[in-house]
Amino acid sequence: MSETVIDVDVFAARARTWLAENMPPADPAKDTFFLHAATHPTDEQVLARAATCRELQRRLFDGGFAGICVPAEYGGQALTPAHQAAFNREIKGYDYPSEIQASTFIPCMAVLLEFGTEEQKLRHIPRMLRGEEIWVQLLSEPGGGSDAAGAVTSATRDGDRWVLNGSKIWTTSGWWGDWALCLARTNWDVEKHRGLTVYSLPMSAPGLQIRQIELVNGSKDFCEEFLTDVVVPDADRIGDVDAGWSVMTRWLHHERTISGGSPYVTGGGNRPNEGPYDLAALIGAARRLGTIDDSATRALIGEAQTSSLVLRALVESVTHKMAAGSLPHHAAAMPRLFGGTANARRAAIATELYGDAGVVWSPDEETSAQVGLGYLIRQASCIGGGTTEMARNVIAERLLGMPRERRADTDAFRDVPRGPQASGAH
Repeated sequence: MSETVIDVDVFAARARTWLAENMPPADPAKDTFFLHAATHPTDEQVLARAATCRELQRRLFDGGFAGICVPAEYGGQALTPAHQAAFNREIKGYDYPSEIQASTFIPCMAVLLEFGTEEQKLRHIPRMLRGEEIWVQLLSEPGGGSDAAGAVTSATRDGDRWVLNGSKIWTTSGWWGDWALCLARTNWDVEKHRGLTVYSLPMSAPGLQIRQIELVNGSKDFCEEFLTDVVVPDADRIGDVDAGWSVMTRWLHHERTISGGSPYVTGGGNRPNEGPYDLAALIGAARRLGTIDDSATRALIGEAQTSSLVLRALVESVTHKMAAGSLPHHAAAMPRLFGGTANARRAAIATELYGDAGVVWSPDEETSAQVGLGYLIRQASCIGGGTTEMARNVIAERLLGMPRERRADTDAFRDVPRGPQASGAH
């Protein structure tokens, strides 16, 4: 297929009809994203939802709406970002497999499309699009903070295979994922960015231990992994040996598109509206509290709505300009930064507008619970998908051309001072 074969409006009309006949409606009172859920599901319920997501993804595939921008030889539709954007508009209000797309398609599938071998792409991408493989990221490490290049998980070559040892943390859905991208250090005698390699591996690999991490709101979807002599065939290496940072720059680019603009992800929120942050919801809360005529209240509502409109326009503008080549891929940091800070601010605004109901609520008050929990985890939007501090550095150094920060780790990585957790890793 190509964009000359299928007009975007014709495609959108076909999608509209197909969705009405094949996809279930979303529950406007339920946010399935694990950080925002008011009542956390049990492990059994999470697995049941994962099974539903797999089935919904298969429906999209069978209907010709999975991998809209993915080449046809890998199971996609070979269409354009405009077609994906049109489908995203049409699917609003329907349930769709959002929980398995954010990591599986961005960044994992995107990285495979750019750096995977033909065999790797043919092996994995059709299975991703059919919902048969859910992928996660083994990237962050304990004590590593946001310094991805400082990875100390090691990969040692043993003939036509590699042996991995180390640990990873903050892996979303790690306990029920199928495969992972994993960053490891293959050379300790060069500068840190030059000694990295990326691998793919099954989450069921012998020697890979997974531990769920319980957050303050009860979620246990984040995981920590311990790799002990995990064997990975060289055929599952992604990109060249010691050239993992070239892969990582694109990996991080795709991860930043979590704030919007990726051509590989379906949907833009599985609610018909934005829950307690929706304009109508904020106005309704102010009316119930009797503060709707207060100028300060109106200013808060206006600020919240303005940030939503600006983010939407920013994502559209930056995405279009990156696709046209007038902005480099580093520009994805712009909506990442604005999206993270704006979402945190909107959580604070909602808490102020909802008053006591956003602080204390009964078990059956779903909206109030979302407001309160949203405030407690508001900073997550500035951390997940790459921190907003990282986005600021990218914008300053890569887009504005400002001087780069001074680094003290330009020697051979084994000689760079590290904390006690990392000191014995090599």
